[in-house]
Amino acid sequence: MKILNTCKSLSAIVLLGPLCFGQYQFEVKNASRSYDAIIHVDHCNNDRCDGKGTVELFDRKNAKVQTFTSEGLVLELNQNQKPGLGKMIQLTQQQSPVIIDDFNFDGTEDIAIRNGNMGNYMAASYDVYVFNSTRMGFVKSKELTDLASNSLDIFDVDAKRKRLISYGKSGCCNMFTTEYAVIPNKGLDKVLEKEEDSSEEGRVKVTTREKINDKWRTKTKVYPSEQYNR
Repeated sequence: MKILNTCKSLSAIVLLGPLCFGQYQFEVKNASRSYDAIIHVDHCNNDRCDGKGTVELFDRKNAKVQTFTSEGLVLELNQNQKPGLGKMIQLTQQQSPVIIDDFNFDGTEDIAIRNGNMGNYMAASYDVYVFNSTRMGFVKSKELTDLASNSLDIFDVDAKRKRLISYGKSGCCNMFTTEYAVIPNKGLDKVLEKEEDSSEEGRVKVTTREKINDKWRTKTKVYPSEQYNR
């Protein structure tokens, strides 16, 4: 009861923050070309941390840019990383539940934050925020969040062709690849679908549908399994 009452005062929150809130702290230096990140998460057990958490984004002048919340932050630790309340642990970009890239190809960096395992076959899923130059801040994109939360992990970014590429699977033998063009002020436009069907032993049937001049064209080809896999 004393601790509960103490936590109501600002001074106690500063001094006893880890005790009151029970969050573990992590830092990602050089999370991108423009930002660093400090991550707080509720639970850590051995080499895994997860649960409700926050991500604080800082610019290169160490000024806080924005704070994000997630109900399902997940990060994996190395054997030599031992989390403790009040202890700051450095994470690599590969460990980080934060991905920063230009997702809509407008020349500014956007941010994706892990929101659990809601993807295809319980793969990693993400909330995606795009930078809004009018508001001078990051705004959650429903379209990109849906794409990053229903695939096999987050989509790939093909900056050269300005496409987002997502992956999925069905059962043991069907793999799917979908490509989207990003249309300014409109959103995503699906432009390619590919299905790789290896349900028949010794062969892979590849069906590709591509949108060319607003018309869908389909082609199918069958490969010997050894040749295709190689």
